[in-house]
Amino acid sequence: MALPVPHLDDRHFQDLVDDAKRLVQQRCPGWTDHNVSDPGVTLIEAFAGMVDQLIYRLNRVPDKHYVKFLELIGLEQRPPSAARGTVTFWLAAARPYPVLVRAETEVATARTDAQDAVVFSTVADLEIVPCSFLRAGAAPAGGEVVDMTSALAAGGGFACFAERPQVGDALLVGLSAAVPSCAVVLRMDCRVSGVGVDPRDPPLQWEAWTATGWQPCETDLDETGGLNRPGDVVLHVPDAHETSIIGGERAGWLRCRLLAPREDQRTYSESPQVRHISAFTKGGTAKMVHAEVIREEELGRSDGAPAQRFRLARHPVVPWEEPMTLGVMDDEGVATWTAVEHFAASGPQDTVFHVDSFAGEVQFGPAVRQADGTLRCFGAIPPKGAHLRLLCYRTGGGSVGNVAAGKVAVLKTSNPEIASVVNRSAAVGGADGETIGDAMVRGPLLLRSRSRAVTADDFVQLALEVAPELGRVQCVAAEAPAEAGGVRILLVPHLSRDPQTGAVALEDLSPLPETLDRVTNHLAERKLIGTRLLVTPPRYEWLTAVVSVTAKATHRSDDVRRQVLQALYRLFDPLIGGADGTGWPLGRAVQAHEVNAALARVRGVDLSQDMTIRLYPADPVTRRRGQETQRLTLRPTSLVFSFEHQVRVRP
Repeated sequence: MALPVPHLDDRHFQDLVDDAKRLVQQRCPGWTDHNVSDPGVTLIEAFAGMVDQLIYRLNRVPDKHYVKFLELIGLEQRPPSAARGTVTFWLAAARPYPVLVRAETEVATARTDAQDAVVFSTVADLEIVPCSFLRAGAAPAGGEVVDMTSALAAGGGFACFAERPQVGDALLVGLSAAVPSCAVVLRMDCRVSGVGVDPRDPPLQWEAWTATGWQPCETDLDETGGLNRPGDVVLHVPDAHETSIIGGERAGWLRCRLLAPREDQRTYSESPQVRHISAFTKGGTAKMVHAEVIREEELGRSDGAPAQRFRLARHPVVPWEEPMTLGVMDDEGVATWTAVEHFAASGPQDTVFHVDSFAGEVQFGPAVRQADGTLRCFGAIPPKGAHLRLLCYRTGGGSVGNVAAGKVAVLKTSNPEIASVVNRSAAVGGADGETIGDAMVRGPLLLRSRSRAVTADDFVQLALEVAPELGRVQCVAAEAPAEAGGVRILLVPHLSRDPQTGAVALEDLSPLPETLDRVTNHLAERKLIGTRLLVTPPRYEWLTAVVSVTAKATHRSDDVRRQVLQALYRLFDPLIGGADGTGWPLGRAVQAHEVNAALARVRGVDLSQDMTIRLYPADPVTRRRGQETQRLTLRPTSLVFSFEHQVRVRP
């Protein structure tokens, strides 16, 4: 690995000459000729050249040595992490056969004059499975499923719920096949009879049957107004959907369950009626990552020496769950070598290599002279003349991949079956690579922890080491008495923000399941025996700020309103908020005077006029405000979440 040496001396030759001339004016006022033709000025320039070189070298020596020491302990700069998300592929029309969207299919954002397209690739194959309506049933709360397929065939229809609907009543729809990760359209002919419900906000939840029970489906569209009129319901089925036997019939089962209404929500006083159901598959959703896959890259030929290095054509390399492999071809055939984190545990016969992800280099083990004078190879050396080929790696990543929902809309890999693509949620987890300054700070921490999690800082550094997609990691003691002696690791991923206000979606604050698993497994191997470990996102307390300000005469009200909203969302941001710009402090109470101080820095706000700030806690279930307060107290493991701030600007 070659860490870049920092440029520390910002003075140049001309700066030294100018300083000398200023001293001449002060101490030798009789010397008035400062032109370059003057012999004295020539001497000044000669000495300035020598001093420039001397200062340059002296100032660089300590930091250069520091960087070299970091290389000796094996410190490498962390590569950028790739943003991850999901993308939905919509079919041009329903097909009677499965449509395959292959892994590594590329999708991208639209290219503009100011910004290049951000390209993503799918992680695994997606099979969009065709389906049709097969069975229908009704299940009263706590009762058995009643088959209603014959009632539909007769044209009379049936009541979805009990005569007096109760929480837990369900309408069941059986599909001809399981449709994991697919978007299914249920075309329903419903009679206007579900009295009492608000068609814009019905207390219904669509679910799909999986091996672990019923899991919720995301509803993309509901034209039925809560099963009260003819229309389509578009459901995104979870990837664990499977066929099962319910009510004596095997099908890919979906159900619409009646929920307990919220305080501000109306429910059914009479059951809705269904007269006809049909179903077909419209699309599917696949996981995507902001990285390009490079396969079968030729590295060159081995010269038979230890510690060889080969530069990759593309870098940096994005960390991936699957280990990289190298093909080494010589006269005896092709051997597969595996990647390792370091060579400390490798012997002369171990066919291993290492990849410096940041620099984009493939490295082989060195030969170190032992105390008895012999050489020991840490890892095998490829035979001289052997042909080297890296089978697969991914390149890309960076914070540019944190794109908002709806931005990925271009299909770059041709597929005639696909009409359009869209990311229904934001891509998160993208982070830029580590700077040399950050690596220099991390060096002493690496020496202190020695890959063991003992202190809180150890847990933080080890979590960031294995999951660079995290924007913030904090280690706190467990709160509950039952978790005495436990450690709680709180994770916040790198985020995508609204380009206008800077708002963050609540669902984006939850790390990906694979990130949680990776951090948990990594820390579990390095913690002290007996330490109880819990890896979770922080608890978020919802807050709404209602602000009234006056705009300066030279500023437009709309511009001031946008700036105030940006200031509010930025203040409470978990990554860039707070007074120091490193995120709102964990467990810190929110007070109105801190909001006042943040808004006072907005240029368009007239501070000579009254400013009104009201804070309201919000309920994440009902999404309603609580009582006004001047101080919102947070739990020790909680962060604040901005919920629909409101700003009124007086001209």
